[in-house]
Amino acid sequence: MSHPEFEAVIGLEVHCQLSTQTKIFCGCQARLSEGKSVSDEAVNSNTCPVCAGHPGSLPVLNKKVVEYAIKAGLATHCTINTKNIFARKNYFYPDLPKGYQISQYEYPICEHGWLALETSAGPKKVSITRIHMEEDAGKNLHMAGFSLVNLNRACVPLIEIVSGPDMKSSEEAGAYLRALHAVVTYLGICDGNMQEGNFRCDANVSVMPKGSKKFGTRAEIKNVNSFKFVEKAIDYEIARQVEVIQGGGKIVQETRLYDSQKNVTISMRSKEEAQDYRYFPEPDLIPVVIEPTWIESIQNQLPELPEQKRAKYISEYLLSAYDSGVLTQSKSLAVFFEETVAILLKRGMDVKSAAKPVSNWLTGELARLCNEEGIDVTTSQVKPEHIADLVLLVQKAVLSSTGAKQVMATVWRTGDSVEKIVETEGLRQVSDTGALEAAIDKVAAAFPGQVAEFRGGKEKLLGFLVGQVMKETQGKANPAMLQELIKKKLSS
Repeated sequence: MSHPEFEAVIGLEVHCQLSTQTKIFCGCQARLSEGKSVSDEAVNSNTCPVCAGHPGSLPVLNKKVVEYAIKAGLATHCTINTKNIFARKNYFYPDLPKGYQISQYEYPICEHGWLALETSAGPKKVSITRIHMEEDAGKNLHMAGFSLVNLNRACVPLIEIVSGPDMKSSEEAGAYLRALHAVVTYLGICDGNMQEGNFRCDANVSVMPKGSKKFGTRAEIKNVNSFKFVEKAIDYEIARQVEVIQGGGKIVQETRLYDSQKNVTISMRSKEEAQDYRYFPEPDLIPVVIEPTWIESIQNQLPELPEQKRAKYISEYLLSAYDSGVLTQSKSLAVFFEETVAILLKRGMDVKSAAKPVSNWLTGELARLCNEEGIDVTTSQVKPEHIADLVLLVQKAVLSSTGAKQVMATVWRTGDSVEKIVETEGLRQVSDTGALEAAIDKVAAAFPGQVAEFRGGKEKLLGFLVGQVMKETQGKANPAMLQELIKKKLSS
């Protein structure tokens, strides 16, 4: 949302719940299964004296958390700091059993990185100020007139990824979040399930007069858990701040919540500064010294990341930057794409002929069906073999594009093979010259006036005549053959 007199300044703080098996400072479970939160366990059953904050209990750092944080830093072009010190971040909240959170302050594990993303205005780089490790809090359950506390999630490992104030619109913020989500899920360090809260975002938003060098007072929108809601919350907050300033008021530095039902942000509390948390080094954890050889080993094990895949799809698969960006937003979609193209290459197609139609299916009809059901491509009944079969049958003119969509709808419901559906539903395209000429004759007899006009030079009627023959053949006529036959038979 743009305002002619103002420009927005947006920075995002993203909390990624790491998919380690155990918590960051104790041996309790951190992860039940992919995408399933430990909060789903019986209330307060997944706790011990350490994560429940009992006096005298001592934390022990989970090495896997450090490894995952290094992976995130390397994938976002950060400097990995070899000396790490944990700090206590002091604040009181009912679901924080110790009365403080173990986090990092002056010595985070990663700093000074960046993330590349695609926007409607072109490519953009967003700086990453820091990535630090910390523990999650528990979860409050608000009842009628009172609240309960579930500590199953307390001490689950997080990394907080803090961007620079580089984004100017909700579109850029959404693109950044999607790109970051793709990175952490490709790395396998986070399930990325936003509904479960293991990938959530705080948005810092301010506005300033266009051309100004001084940032405005920022408001922080807390814990937004969907890409769409982050974009809507930012748009609302920009408009709210502009309205306040234009009305002669002043923006107050505060923390706000987003109400997705009403599409508004609501004041929650005044925003704390670093000094309010009274950070000091965590006395129960020694400094963590990371050997450069370990960083190098992790670097060598990194998988192919979205940025690299986008470049490969453009150079090797000859796809557009847009198609490449859509396909690489999700690791599962990228894997599905590559497996489908590989099947077609084995069947004799070349890369250019295979990649584009596969991309069209995955970003078009299949994406629509997945969005309607709210599921990922991996949980649907559609497999790479189905898409490969559809591409081949359309290329060989066995199926029309309309018939192929009908087949896809049935595959989506049943998971049956493409060949079986084509035969059972009688969708094989009619390419028999005799059958097509008979259908053309019937249409010509039914519409003599239009045929006469077509013969008289009104070429626009070709589309009408093709449509009528397609109806006569129940959409099964080979459209390319049909056009040529109509021109040949009815022009004479």
